[in-house]
Amino acid sequence: MTPLKLTMLGMDALNDNTVNIRLKVDSKQPFVVIAGQFLRLHFTQDDGLETFRSYSIASIFPEEKTIMNEVDIAVSWVPGGLATEKLSKMQVGETLEATGPYGRFCLLPDTHKRYFLIATGTGVTPYRAMLKEIELRLQQGSEFYVVMGAQDETGLLYQADFVAMQQTYDNFHYIPCLSRVQREEQGSNDQAGYVQTYLAQHDFDTENDIAYLCGNPNMVDDTFSLLKEKGMPVPLIKREKYISPAPKKK
Repeated sequence: MTPLKLTMLGMDALNDNTVNIRLKVDSKQPFVVIAGQFLRLHFTQDDGLETFRSYSIASIFPEEKTIMNEVDIAVSWVPGGLATEKLSKMQVGETLEATGPYGRFCLLPDTHKRYFLIATGTGVTPYRAMLKEIELRLQQGSEFYVVMGAQDETGLLYQADFVAMQQTYDNFHYIPCLSRVQREEQGSNDQAGYVQTYLAQHDFDTENDIAYLCGNPNMVDDTFSLLKEKGMPVPLIKREKYISPAPKKK
């Protein structure tokens, strides 16, 4: 796959540990991407080996499949992490290489009666990318639940975008699940505990529901098991797990 050149346009804090990075995309061919896909960023280690980190595109797509000239990604800083070291020092105008898009964590063409989009941390970014397509399906009568897990309110990334959708459509539900610190002014849908605690209260229509899981690997695995126990067919439980290739000589 021909590498892309990404140019830093800016960086905005989402909370104390997570930033939204805006990047310009330069590509020899039009960069055609589907909401839910991810990029693989290339970094050179001190020993000269090239290593890779994957990030879902967080931009709200104008339509489900489109040509993108700029993208947003959400990055959580990891102390001592290679990507953290490189990205945190990048200045506006500096560039890095990437490849993509990758992934099939996208809304399937077949419409379902209910969608459960379940996330923790930066795992919510593909759902933000999907918001325009979600809106079309809401207008067609589907119902959506975005179930977002975080330790406290600061972890509810891109919350305003989902709240705005909830205020517009009765069949869209944004469900914050806060596992450690509850809000002083709780929202009508706030839940205490993990996303699994909330989902355990639900009965699922195993023919008409579909679930998407993205975020902390333990959450993904535990929720996958929970949904299977509740009768959800495995093909209707979609999971996103990034597997980066091994480092290689540049």
